[in-house]
This record gives sequence, structure tokens and C-alpha cells, in this order.
Amino acid sequence: MKKLVLVGAGSRGLSMYAQPITELYADEATILGVFDTNISRALLLSRKTGGTIPVYEDFDRMLAEVKPDAVIVTTVDRFHHQYIIAALEAGCDAISEKPMTIDADKCRAILEAERRTGRKVIVTFNARCSPFATKIKDLMRAGAVGQVYSVHFEWFLDTVHGADYFRRWHRRLENSGGLLVHKATHHFDLVNWFIEKDPVAVFATGSRRFYGQPSAISGPRCRTCAHKDDCRFFIDVTDPAYRELYFDCETADGYWRDGCVFSPEIDIYDTMTLHVQYEDQISMAYSLTAHSPHEGYRLVINGERGRLEAETFAHRYNVAQTSHSIKVLDRDNAVITHQVAKLGGTHGGADAILMRLLMRDQTPDPHQYVAGSRSGAMSLIIGAAANLSIASGRVIQVKDLLPTL
Repeated sequence: MKKLVLVGAGSRGLSMYAQPITELYADEATILGVFDTNISRALLLSRKTGGTIPVYEDFDRMLAEVKPDAVIVTTVDRFHHQYIIAALEAGCDAISEKPMTIDADKCRAILEAERRTGRKVIVTFNARCSPFATKIKDLMRAGAVGQVYSVHFEWFLDTVHGADYFRRWHRRLENSGGLLVHKATHHFDLVNWFIEKDPVAVFATGSRRFYGQPSAISGPRCRTCAHKDDCRFFIDVTDPAYRELYFDCETADGYWRDGCVFSPEIDIYDTMTLHVQYEDQISMAYSLTAHSPHEGYRLVINGERGRLEAETFAHRYNVAQTSHSIKVLDRDNAVITHQVAKLGGTHGGADAILMRLLMRDQTPDPHQYVAGSRSGAMSLIIGAAANLSIASGRVIQVKDLLPTL
């Protein structure tokens, strides 16, 4: 029986971990404590999971009293390193939501603590577990394009999902590392996993073209805004979907879930382009647009034998997409098309697959869905290097940020 504690009682902590563990994995694991800097949210998580999870107001006390096997970290990204390192030093493993952390200094501190303590860090890259990503991985392992030459990767966030990052705590670089760390760590991990090579150097540009700009209909937050009847970005934080977890918990720490997407406080980018140089002279051109009309991604991998083209959209041109498409083109113009059906469940069924692996140690993992600290480092460091490149206008060498990897 795994003894677990949870730090961070927000939406992800509740839906990805607390509820599935108590409802589906009670024979394999038990959560013996939850801590959140917002005590109201921690109490709510305990109530929503049957009232059996003890709520702690002090993280160190929780570690000392419970002596867990592992600590699950689902806090604001800027604090991941603090809880991961404390867990390792207390003799526990750490299971961290992505990104593992937000910059090179914090990343090096985690890696050093893991080496020093002999404990283990797992980073939950659920994007690996989707059937679509798995099919791409299988095709690459089978040599679909042979030696890889280049990668082209476009990621699109629409003005529903994308806008949400500009309402919440993510909208400050100091909290999330911006979308190039918080969001794109998934994307960079997928590419690293597909091609099985490490990044070497990063050059990037980034700007705010859509959100965080002066607007005639802006205000501090949606709930009190004079323009809420006219703004397409209005959300009602008193709606049942938000009320319990956010509005009812505001008095504990003053956090607003419905910040204005045009706030001058926003300092993350919404339009980003990267050039990433990998080992073996492989290059990647990557872009992330957080204000697209549609949601999804397009990936191309070029190699000695041909080209793999993959795309998936949640919806496109107002039409819901029921499957994903992968095409493999060879040098003789032959094309093989693979249609991968979409699964139900959160993140296309990926969350359930990953939870099964995390909770049941004997579950086979031939695709290496469960990622360690090195994968966590090699994905986040691309985004961290990109932020440095945007700020300085320079090419950033990965070895200068992570000299021991």
C-alpha cells in the first residue's frame, strides 16, 4: 500500500489525483494528508473525497507525521522545487505535475537533491500516454522516417482554453515561466521522446499581441467589471463550475480565478516562435499561438526515408474532430495514412493510463510513459532557455544552463 500526501488542492490535485486514488485505487494507495496554502481549498478537497483525508496547515509537519512514500506536487509552478526538494530530503519520492520547475536554477537544485538523497522524482507527462502520441512513437521506433533531419511543430490554443492562462496565476512569468514553460514543456517532451535526442541550443522570439493589451472594455476582474455584458471573455466565477473551488475560497488568500485578460499585470507571451538545435544536427522550428480560432497541433518530422505528418484538433472550422490523422510519406511518393480514434476521458484518456502506471507498480510500461527528472529537465529547459533568449536576443546553449546533464 503506497502512503501518499498531496500538496496543492486545486483542480488538478482534486481531479487527477485525489478523486481517482480514493475511488479507483484504494487497494493500492492511500492519501494520508493534504496541504494547500489556501486552507479552504484543502478542506474542500477532503470533503469531496469522503472527508477521510486529513488536512494539514503545515507542510513540514505533514511530512514528519505521515512519513509518506511519495509526495504529489500540484502547486503553482514557481513552488514545485521547494516541495520536491523537501520531499526528497525527508526520504520520500516526489511525483510532480509538469513542469518540474520553471527555470534553470531551480532545475539544478532539484537534480542535485535527487542525486544527494538517492530518492526519485517522477514528472507526469500525460501527453505521452494519448493513443495519438503513442502511435507516433511507435512509427518513429519502427523507423518510419529513418534518421531524423528536422521537426516542425505548431501548437494552437483557442480563445477559450488559451484565454484562461491570461486570467489565472499563469499570466505572470514569475509564477509559471510563461506558456513556453508551463504549457510547452509537454510539447518539448513529446519531441524529445519521439526523436530520442537532447536539445543543444535555443533561439526564440515572443510577444503579447492579443492579451494583456489596453482595451476599452477592461477591468480588474470579470465579476465586478462594468463591461461584463459586452465582453466575449467574461466568465462567471459564481457559476457552479467555478464557485466551490475558487469563488468560495477567495477569502482565504485573495486569489481571483477571473482576472481580466487585458490586464497590464500580464507579462507572459501569447505569440512565440523557437528554433531549437538538437544533437546530430537535428533542428526544430516550433510555434505556439494562444489566440487561434481552433485548438490542436500540427507536427512534421522529416528524415532520410521521408516525412511524417500528424495533426489533431479538438475542433476545426466549427466542426468537432473525432479522430487524429498521421501520414507517412516515403521517397517514392507512397503515402500511408493512419487514423487514430479519440478516446473519452480527460486529456483523451491519457490521465487514466498514467494514473494506472503510477498507482500499480507492476503495470508494464514499454513506451516509458512514466518520466523521470532528466526528461523533466530536458523539456523545461527548452522553455527556460527560450525565455532567456527572448529577453536577451541571444542563442542560449543548454550546456550553460545544465552543465551536468
